[in-house]
Amino acid sequence: MRIHDSYTIPMPDCAPPLAQITPASQALPAQACDSHFHIFGPADVFPYAADRPYTPPDASFEQMRHMHQQLGFSRGVIIQPGCHGYDMSATLDALDKGAGQYRAIALVPPTVGERELADMDSRGVRGVRYNFVAHLANGGWDELAQVAPRIAPLGWHVCIHSDQASLMDLLPRLKRLPVPFVIDHMGRVAASQGVANDAFQALLALRDHPNAWIKISGLDRVSSHGKRPFADAEPLVTALLEAMPERLLWGTDWPHPNVAGDMPDDGELLNTFLRLCPDRAVQHQILVDNPHTLYRFGR
Repeated sequence: MRIHDSYTIPMPDCAPPLAQITPASQALPAQACDSHFHIFGPADVFPYAADRPYTPPDASFEQMRHMHQQLGFSRGVIIQPGCHGYDMSATLDALDKGAGQYRAIALVPPTVGERELADMDSRGVRGVRYNFVAHLANGGWDELAQVAPRIAPLGWHVCIHSDQASLMDLLPRLKRLPVPFVIDHMGRVAASQGVANDAFQALLALRDHPNAWIKISGLDRVSSHGKRPFADAEPLVTALLEAMPERLLWGTDWPHPNVAGDMPDDGELLNTFLRLCPDRAVQHQILVDNPHTLYRFGR
């Protein structure tokens, strides 16, 4: 049933995810977590924001769950997308449907109320995201600095979507925050510049900062040629695995909005991680233990 009968469903300007994905090369550990993906719509139930930076095709909770079942994930973290803005309805609905198996990262205005924060926490929200990529920018540093002390009592963190242009300016300020911070997609540094890149070396140096976490996700967003399987990003993953496995997270980034090159294959992305991280104990740490610590899943 349509909830918003007056809403005109917009035409997408993003490609949909692949209909068929590669199977996982091995069974994942129990309670494995996909720590980065999105829910889009369905637009006739959860309309997209009028000022959205992009218009995706629908990517529902049910589609996401099917993808997770194919790959062997039983837990996940929903990242509130810019196309829904501050309207958390689709994400909160997915959390409710997930019956405790999912957590979420919110987008919130600086005026968000304490009661609203507490309600989101009770339903599984564990942090707030800020975009510093030019075409997606939301909020900004002043808003982040205003909100961070208010989420600290909840045990939340800030989730940072940066890029090569913004990362170096952000890191010193992030280290001074009263809450943990997570860098999405390996900071979106340029794979073509290799591990010696100053920005990537600054990421590696976060191993010495106890509040820092990094997602080894978004290989396609780091890749400098955008061609599957995005092999030019693999040295960055390997360097992070060697430096700080105790504070790494892994995610699909499904359904891959605003992809400039090849549409990623989520199974292929997972298999790349499993190949680069063959130690089953380290796999368990990154896919199970680290998400359990940061997102506070129940056992």
